[in-house]
Amino acid sequence: MCQTDLAKKEGKRMKDLFTTGEAAEICRVSQQTIIRCFDSGRLEGFRVPGSRFRRIPRQSLIKFMKDNSIPPDNLESGKKRVLIVDDDAEIVELMADVLGRDGRFEIKTASSGYEAGMSTQQFRPDLILLDYMLPDVNGNVVCQTVKSNPEFENTKIIIVSGVVKQDEIDQLLKSGAEGFIKKPFTITELTDKVGAALKIR
Repeated sequence: MCQTDLAKKEGKRMKDLFTTGEAAEICRVSQQTIIRCFDSGRLEGFRVPGSRFRRIPRQSLIKFMKDNSIPPDNLESGKKRVLIVDDDAEIVELMADVLGRDGRFEIKTASSGYEAGMSTQQFRPDLILLDYMLPDVNGNVVCQTVKSNPEFENTKIIIVSGVVKQDEIDQLLKSGAEGFIKKPFTITELTDKVGAALKIR
């Protein structure tokens, strides 16, 4: 890691005041949600004198995250959260191993649509790698459910499957999916697609 990267990481770790946009990114919610919580008093902070800008002290943000069961890890690590949803244990293990060793991601897994819903609420992922054929629900239903919730409007979804037809892929993309990975896939394809969706290199 170069000195510039270290400085950026250190700056993020030591930051004591956050804008509503920065707080939204850390909490994995929309900026409007942060503003509503700020204006209603649920999230303590102050307005910059002579302007409409809001600022949120670090301790206030930490308290807000604890009160709302939002994991505090992103406040420190800067890693992108990836939720892997697949009922094939070998695929899950492969993807978790590849992305875990990459070092840029924090990983959580789920094996059903129900688990995916619970994990999305608790883990607040930046990206969901979603199997199309889950035991309890199709991936497009999960995709539509996540995308219809304003809390997760910034969550990216990549569908993973070996049996989906082109017209179904097109429909998934219209439902809000960011991309599609066909099984079997290569390690390079997986990391490239995830990196592109999250705009990291």
